Amino acid sequence: MKTRITQVFAAIFAAAAFSLLGCSSNSSPSGSASGGTAGGAVTATGGVNSGGSTTSSIASGGAPTSGGTLASGGQVQGGSSAQGGAATGGAATNAGGQPASGGNATGGRATGGSSATGGGETGGSVAGGSVAGGGKTGGGATGGTTTGGTSNGGKTSTGGAAGGTGGTAAGGKTATGGAATGGTATGGTTGTGGATPIGGGKGSSDGTTPITVWMAGDSTMSGSGCDGGGWGDQFGSVFNSNVTVVNKSVAGRSIQTWLYEKNVSSTAGANGECTLTGTTYSDNWNAMLDANTGMKAGDYLFVEFGINDGDGTCPRHVGTTLFQTYLTTMAKAASDRGAQAIFLTSTSAIACNGSTAQANRGFGPQTKAAGTADNVPVIDMTVLTANLYTSVGLCPNSGDYTSTTSKVGQFFCNDHTHFEAAGALQIAQTAAQALKDQGIGLAAYLKN
Repeated sequence: MKTRITQVFAAIFAAAAFSLLGCSSNSSPSGSASGGTAGGAVTATGGVNSGGSTTSSIASGGAPTSGGTLASGGQVQGGSSAQGGAATGGAATNAGGQPASGGNATGGRATGGSSATGGGETGGSVAGGSVAGGGKTGGGATGGTTTGGTSNGGKTSTGGAAGGTGGTAAGGKTATGGAATGGTATGGTTGTGGATPIGGGKGSSDGTTPITVWMAGDSTMSGSGCDGGGWGDQFGSVFNSNVTVVNKSVAGRSIQTWLYEKNVSSTAGANGECTLTGTTYSDNWNAMLDANTGMKAGDYLFVEFGINDGDGTCPRHVGTTLFQTYLTTMAKAASDRGAQAIFLTSTSAIACNGSTAQANRGFGPQTKAAGTADNVPVIDMTVLTANLYTSVGLCPNSGDYTSTTSKVGQFFCNDHTHFEAAGALQIAQTAAQALKDQGIGLAAYLKN
């Protein structure tokens, strides 16, 4: 009996001692199943049997248990491999683990440790690691180089550096808004609104290429009735040998009767203009339009009308609007053949105010307006010739046009409008000087 009692006390003492040493008869193997030996040196609720000498230091908040290095988040409930090894809250996630939400967990090294349920996959460096919340969805992702890290739209997707929605394509330097739609095409130097709509700069200006200067005008240019001819007959003398002057001006002509010759009637239409009986051009204009022998690239066309156009009766009458329209027609015909038109206002008649000659011809404003509209140079012969008359002392005017000794008689032929040879040459020289002063390319062909 003593022996039996002794065995019972020995068993009780062994159990107590065993408990004091931190062991348990129903514990799992340390570091494996549900978190080591169910608490390592700690039992279920805390220290030694719910309140042992280690309750406050080891159990509730001690080094191991809830929040310690071992218990619910230590290396225990979540040992080094099983459900919570470096997994369900290993070095990262669980309730009280070091990083949890905000550490390397939800975005750290994952929803778990480095292997097991959340190892290097579901929550490791994938689901919540450097991808889902790292370099992708929240890293270099939405707002990174692309829509996500370097993969789901790396440097090429939406907003990427290479050309997603805001790359070089839509809105880049070449697509809409690049050099195409708004580049040199629409509105460029040669398209709509270019610098040379009709007559810009097509005459030759090298001084050596053989060219022709064509002249269309009235008697002040043709000189009919005077021995010296018009100033157009003297114009060839101011140029070098590479220029041929073809003077097709005709006395008594308005711009319309010069263009249509006998096809202008003596009856005005409802619009006040002289009606045309036919649309066949005059021989002089057709000669200039001839494809083989007429105006060619590098040539010049001089057009001077306005003296007879102001006649109140037909066939010479031309209204101001129609006058300008005909100038445009002639400039375009020259330009179409590669020639350069030049408009000239009419030469002034000699009319003095004391010692100063007056500019006194009409259609000057219309001639200048046509020049502006058609990009054609205009030489204001009305003003230039009045200044010439003053400078050579023709005023005051004696009215003695037939005298061979008076200045007026030597300059004009029989009246105040037409010229002797000496006067015509001075008019031609005045036009030549205007070519220089206005920088017109034909000036390269002048002798002086």
